[in-house]
Amino acid sequence: MPGPGTKVAYADELKVTLQDRDGNSCSYNTARFGSAEFARPIGTYAHRTVEEDASCQAADTYYVLVERTGADTSSSEPWELEIRHLTEPRVKAGGATAAPENWPSGSPAPPGGGPRERRGGTSFFSAPGLEQGEWQDRIKPGETLFYKVPVDWGQQLFASADLGSAAGEGYVSNALTMTLYNPARGLVDSATDVSYDGKQKSSVLDPLPPVAYENRFDSSDSVNGMRFAGWYYLRVSLSPEVEKEFGPQALGLSLRLNVEDGRGEGAPAYEGPAGDFQVTDEDLSAAESGQSTSAAERSATMRLIGVSGIGTGTVLVLGLGVWTLVGRAERGGRAAACGARRGPWCGAGRRPGQDSQAPAGYGPPAAR
Repeated sequence: MPGPGTKVAYADELKVTLQDRDGNSCSYNTARFGSAEFARPIGTYAHRTVEEDASCQAADTYYVLVERTGADTSSSEPWELEIRHLTEPRVKAGGATAAPENWPSGSPAPPGGGPRERRGGTSFFSAPGLEQGEWQDRIKPGETLFYKVPVDWGQQLFASADLGSAAGEGYVSNALTMTLYNPARGLVDSATDVSYDGKQKSSVLDPLPPVAYENRFDSSDSVNGMRFAGWYYLRVSLSPEVEKEFGPQALGLSLRLNVEDGRGEGAPAYEGPAGDFQVTDEDLSAAESGQSTSAAERSATMRLIGVSGIGTGTVLVLGLGVWTLVGRAERGGRAAACGARRGPWCGAGRRPGQDSQAPAGYGPPAAR
């Protein structure tokens, strides 16, 4: 992510493209900071789809192109990247090939049980698990917090964030941002940025469809992003400008989560293990206890997390923090990604406006 104090502008953009050996684009996506012009992690993803009459079908080496463009007033310091690879298996022949046209959109009742405290993480990797309920935390100006919640096939997620009040008078536009990412760390949707005047404010995600495999056939991010079962990630950021108006103290943050059984279908007929694209009993336990991915891996060091099932589906290439590229499977495929740590073929350290082409000899694993 951009370092603290990094200056960014509305249209500062990251564009990630997956290419074949001839430089042809398999897919691309972009991410911008938008109206909330302060540094924070952003993410997007690209994909390679194995299907009839699609591009990039050959088993071969593929490359990632990362382009960063920015305004003349934006900082030119390099940003760190992280990468991760996952696999979604192919699905058996048959099944739906069109996205749903409607779904329940009414706001659910507030979750019961009373508020509980849980400290947010600083990245996807350290995000604590949450289950349905109301969760309390505190957030400092300029801080970004991550949380994750398991959402299974057919379930529907509703999420909101309340920012507590502060003493004094002032006004900060676009002070609080909240964004939802899917299990592949791909952008699903962002709530409307909230301005802050010292009084309690609320940010709410628009109603999203139940998780279903066929959501991927829709053209909108907010629908096709809900195409995997697994961990969904909430990113909440508070503008550093809040400190100038109301001081450096942390403000109260309350998250309300509802996970409802919707009208979606069950799990798709995968030909292989679902991997991260499912909700297991261990995931439910982690959501109850607040365990993060890093804690889970420490407690299960022999569990393989990463690229698996090569040749049976889509390799989803994940970024933890800034940039994410993900392989998308409609019938199987492969891709690669850049995230918050430097990689020699991800173009780390490029200045705004410079292209970052993978050098010779580097690239994501060849499809076999």
